[in-house]
Amino acid sequence: MTGPSTTATHSDALVFFGATGDLAYEQIFPSLLGLVRDDGLDVPIIGVAKSGWGLDQLKDRAKESLAQHGAADDPAVPKLMSLLHYIDGDYADPATFERLHDELGEAKRPLHYLAVPPSLFGTVAEALATAGAAREARLVIEKPFGHDRASAKALNTMLRKSFPEESIFRIDHFLGKEPVQNLLYTRFANPMFEPIWNRQHVRCIQITLAEDFGVRDRGAFYDATGANRDVLQNHLLQVLAHLVMDPPTGEERDAMRDQRANLLKAVQPIVPSHVVRGQYAGYRDVPGVRHGSTVETYIAVKLFIESWRWEGVPIYIRAGKSLPVTATEVSVEFKRPPREILDELVPAGSAHMRFRLGPDMAIGMGLRIKQPGDRMVGHDRELILTTQPATFRPPYQRLLGDAMQGNGELFGREDIVDAQWRIVEDILDDVTPLYTYAPGSWGPDEANQLIAGDASWQDPGEAQTSGNQPTSALPL
Repeated sequence: MTGPSTTATHSDALVFFGATGDLAYEQIFPSLLGLVRDDGLDVPIIGVAKSGWGLDQLKDRAKESLAQHGAADDPAVPKLMSLLHYIDGDYADPATFERLHDELGEAKRPLHYLAVPPSLFGTVAEALATAGAAREARLVIEKPFGHDRASAKALNTMLRKSFPEESIFRIDHFLGKEPVQNLLYTRFANPMFEPIWNRQHVRCIQITLAEDFGVRDRGAFYDATGANRDVLQNHLLQVLAHLVMDPPTGEERDAMRDQRANLLKAVQPIVPSHVVRGQYAGYRDVPGVRHGSTVETYIAVKLFIESWRWEGVPIYIRAGKSLPVTATEVSVEFKRPPREILDELVPAGSAHMRFRLGPDMAIGMGLRIKQPGDRMVGHDRELILTTQPATFRPPYQRLLGDAMQGNGELFGREDIVDAQWRIVEDILDDVTPLYTYAPGSWGPDEANQLIAGDASWQDPGEAQTSGNQPTSALPL
């Protein structure tokens, strides 16, 4: 342990390891530009990598990234370029970190962002401490946080040797997404929802993350990961926590994380009989995928929460690649009255609330509307409360800005990560059968059997592109 966390002070330097990698190109450079432009970031930004580069090459790489993201002419680009520094060196070489210590100069509270493989987390953290660059510093790491529960605990133990828990920021970029933040806001800012947000009124919950593409050129990475570890264990369980956690209490910054942790600790471990795994046809032909691989590209699970609020409410989560659309949606289905007084046969999912989390954002409510005529019969309609195109602040900009300020609300915590691994611990790898499904379908038919008896899957549609004006009474 190197000293107390500086949660009340702003970091006075930003160091990002892996400065020449894909994550820096796709996410970090555009986010840094946003921080300079929107938040007035004005501290040294030091890239570290082993590429044989110099500062000019790093700046060229940053400019290429910004041009790729449509920001080549942003007025803040020259300011960002003036803040960049670069150190080329091996992470296993103490001399690299001695140069970093010198480059930091008068900076006393740096933020170290590890955009490197997880196998290097411990190496870099220990080297930072040895070089005297960890005291009063913060450490940001990317998922995966371990490969299973045991390795996650070992990783935390390793990191805690050099940094206190309150100085470790575990990024889950889903938590930085505007639609996920809006999900939380909508729940707690509108008093009509809280009285019905419980087992007495909710029939079931569905969460779907669909992608219309395969693993592309990431065969080797994906074959060591799979859908469970890639999105279920982290992103989708965090979405679930936002959706069903209790309201935060108190004004402490950790109040929100405390409630997320409490919720995830109450989720019962998923049992193999409540899991369907699938693999799209042709996956095994992707370069980098092992011959005869049994890694899932699709997973559907049924789980329960052992709490007063949610006891007995089935929750269904599914995620998959090569599905018909790319979209993430949440659907909360409400219970019908004990007796339909108008003697109609009403679909079970008629009364619902739908949150569209990506790629665009929307909130809709399912209603029954009377059909014109003498008979008291109706049909299902969805009232669209809002739609917004996918023009949000990049999640990494929000998250890096929060980390610089010491605000850990949107980051993983040791107990939260452990709770997430506990939930999926019994269904990792090949403990359940693997079913083949056709690309462009909604996954294996067995997933329909998993949900049968409680509901049917609500399939997301294509992204809305008509703007951000609310529309009412649209068909389901």
